[in-house]
Amino acid sequence: MFFRSSRKSSWSSRSLYQKKKALPKRWIVLSVPLVLIGLELLARLAVGVTGKTAELNAFQGEPLNVTAYRLRFLDQKGNAFDGLPDHGQLTAKRSPMLGYRLMSNQQSPVWKINEQGFRADQPISVDKPKDEVRIFVLGGSAAFGQLSSNNQNTIAAQLEARLNQQVAAQKATPAKFRPDTLPYFADELEKALKLPPRIREARYRVINAAVPGYASGNELAKLAFEVLPYKPDAIVLMNGYSDLLLPSASEGVDVPEVESLMESAPRHLMTSWGNQLNDFFHQFYLVKGIEYLVFRPHMAFKQLIPPTDTPVQDRLTTDNQELDRRVDRYRQNVHQVSRLASASKIPLFVALQPEVSLRASKPAGREKEILQQLGSRYPDQIKSGYGKLQSAIEQVKRDTPGTSTLNLTETVNATQGEVFQDAIHLTDSANGAIANRLYDAIVPRLHVQPKPYTGGNVPPS
Repeated sequence: MFFRSSRKSSWSSRSLYQKKKALPKRWIVLSVPLVLIGLELLARLAVGVTGKTAELNAFQGEPLNVTAYRLRFLDQKGNAFDGLPDHGQLTAKRSPMLGYRLMSNQQSPVWKINEQGFRADQPISVDKPKDEVRIFVLGGSAAFGQLSSNNQNTIAAQLEARLNQQVAAQKATPAKFRPDTLPYFADELEKALKLPPRIREARYRVINAAVPGYASGNELAKLAFEVLPYKPDAIVLMNGYSDLLLPSASEGVDVPEVESLMESAPRHLMTSWGNQLNDFFHQFYLVKGIEYLVFRPHMAFKQLIPPTDTPVQDRLTTDNQELDRRVDRYRQNVHQVSRLASASKIPLFVALQPEVSLRASKPAGREKEILQQLGSRYPDQIKSGYGKLQSAIEQVKRDTPGTSTLNLTETVNATQGEVFQDAIHLTDSANGAIANRLYDAIVPRLHVQPKPYTGGNVPPS
């Protein structure tokens, strides 16, 4: 009896122990969502107290200025493409003529797009006032001012400021500039000719019509359909890099991967699900907070070469014949731009956009990291490509009167400190250096020639 009772008691105690041991596991499983909800609420409370709500909402797992300048593509009906990332802030709409164009009337803390789709704070009318001189800047992301701190620090805006400062100085101190009419006596004439020449006193507007990702074919269409109607007095074309990345079979850059996504239903579906899952998790402050506080300070510097995130080295070609075809397409498109400008009697200034591996001086600051990230074979590929692009530009200059060329690589090489924020996008100070170089090239076309003395009598000495 005692033995049986002992066995029963032992079995009962083990059973009770097992039951007690199993209960906490279920509670732990059930409590995980509650703990996560509690942590999410605490995270939201902490972010609200520190005033970081807007900043964290904008954070997408990458530097905020990268997200601000990332393109978000819409179809012709204005709907986001299913399967393409949609967290970029710079909205572009697909266009049958241009590939895509920037949507009008949009802005962020670092850029503003006016109602004509140009990067500008103010709208621009097709009807040009008589006292206005218009200079249009065409090109890709470097000309657009990708990663610049605001509209005012782009190349176009800094060039506009210099031109209007010159006009203001002429009005404030006219004696420091050449007079409208030259004096009669030789000694006074000599002094007058030594003074700085005047430029036409007008309101100067430099319009940033560049679009991130554009190649020469897109820029040609942009000039023909959207720029010439505004009656420009001069055109600046700063480009070249995108043409080295774009396969020769393409006439211009289009919304990325749309055709390939549509051709492959499984890929399209998986990409769409992946984007939706990523968007779902990034709704939570707990996820964003960990990324922002833990991973953000250690992020590798990101190359933002639109319109895709494909590594730049993979978009360049190692096939010399393919490279020649890409360069020939570039030459033909720039030639067409030059012909359009010449037919309209508009001075054209063409330059290859600067590139980090072509710096003659030692790289400064983060530029060493940028070069390492681009890959070992990248510098040789770019050097070969840029050499052929420059030859193409010089050929266009010989064939078309009124076309001038500039070497902006020399300009950035002479600039002290950090110049590049990634392979081709410039710091605000480097934008200023290029604006000064453009000013020096354009101003001689704007000089007012003083009239010779035409008085009937010789003025008294």
